[in-house]
Amino acid sequence: MHTILGAGGPIANSLTKVLSAAGETVRLVSRTQVQTSGSATWIGADLKDIAQLKKAVQGSTIIYLCAGLRYDKKVWADEWPAIMQNLIDAAKYTGARVIFFDNVYMYGYVKGVMTENTLYNPSSRKGEIRTRIAEHLMRESKSGNVNATIARAADFYGAESMNSFFDSMVLAKYAKKQKAMWLGKAATRHSFTYVPDTGKSLYTLAKDQGSGNQVWHLPTAPALTGKDFIELAARVFDTPPRYMQVNKLFLDTIGLFNKLIRETSEMYYQYEFDYIFSSEKFEKAYNILPTSYEDGIREFRKRLIV
Repeated sequence: MHTILGAGGPIANSLTKVLSAAGETVRLVSRTQVQTSGSATWIGADLKDIAQLKKAVQGSTIIYLCAGLRYDKKVWADEWPAIMQNLIDAAKYTGARVIFFDNVYMYGYVKGVMTENTLYNPSSRKGEIRTRIAEHLMRESKSGNVNATIARAADFYGAESMNSFFDSMVLAKYAKKQKAMWLGKAATRHSFTYVPDTGKSLYTLAKDQGSGNQVWHLPTAPALTGKDFIELAARVFDTPPRYMQVNKLFLDTIGLFNKLIRETSEMYYQYEFDYIFSSEKFEKAYNILPTSYEDGIREFRKRLIV
């Protein structure tokens, strides 16, 4: 049985579709009930409560952690370490393999290409927290206490929830023939992972016992400049490539009145400098290529138009 912790988010939803289509038995776990279909069932549990979590993961062969917490460094500091410890304890309890869907915050500012061998050098408080939990999980895995895989993605796009800045500030704007907003410098390069690719890739790792005890970067198309992304999106949506750049001063000013924006400001380095994510290891190992940006944007456009 495949159990997804943190059901209801964009990555969990993508994975659920893939698992259901493959005929796998799927259990969705979250505090808030989510809609289910096919072979998927839902059970309510708070990931911070080990008793609830153990009950939720009984019978699991694979446990995916795809949870997203409120974007608040204090919440992250309080809750992520506890959730990771509970995940490890739950994996020991069931004997299930673990696949943790992670981000790249622990790498910090990288001058060059991010790979699975990039050293952890966080540039933010959130990055420090992600470093701590990733290292904890890998220590347990390398020690043989659990069989864990860390799957990382770049900033994502193509989510149904519109909680990606590229989706909401560029694609959704162009769908309405409005002026787009680009976070950071449009002259720098950036990588984006297409959300539907994540579900397929996580399932690929789950089917391969040999993928455990290591880090994998999920398939992601080569980085483009912000200007390239804007021109591509404008062409797909048949609208002029009008946009404004959002700099850190602007973020900090708005952040005085908006906590979410204030929390985003410490991650501005990701948009000020090149952010280049390599998935070469995964692509070579499984002969799977990422969706091109043009194809991904066109598919996203179909959903918006409908």
